[in-house]
Amino acid sequence: MDKAAVVVRTRKVLTNRLLSRKQFVVEVVHPGKANVSKKDLKATIAKLHKVADPETIFLFGFKTDFGGGKSTGFGLIYDNLEIAKKYEPKYRLARAGLYTKPQTSRKQRKEKKNRLKKQGKKTAKK
Repeated sequence: MDKAAVVVRTRKVLTNRLLSRKQFVVEVVHPGKANVSKKDLKATIAKLHKVADPETIFLFGFKTDFGGGKSTGFGLIYDNLEIAKKYEPKYRLARAGLYTKPQTSRKQRKEKKNRLKKQGKKTAKK
């Protein structure tokens, strides 16, 4: 990443004590480049907000303005990784490589669903 060509700004920084995180809007000015990778943005924001562990930073929802050169997205910085795993949705944890979905076949899922339906009918008849 060419540091001189890319400018990263955070706006509307809120400290959310209930969820133990900072949340903010990220503005990236990147003239002449298509866009900047989230990995590079994480490193820059970690320096900007003095974060020890960049794993606790989650960036998402980036939209590039018409004509390019500027992108806007959203960012979260959790106090620690355990809290991030507790509150972040599974799909965002999976993107960060912190969660793997248990693999079961479609047939197994359907059979389990039908077994549970059958149990529900037995308890309803009583």
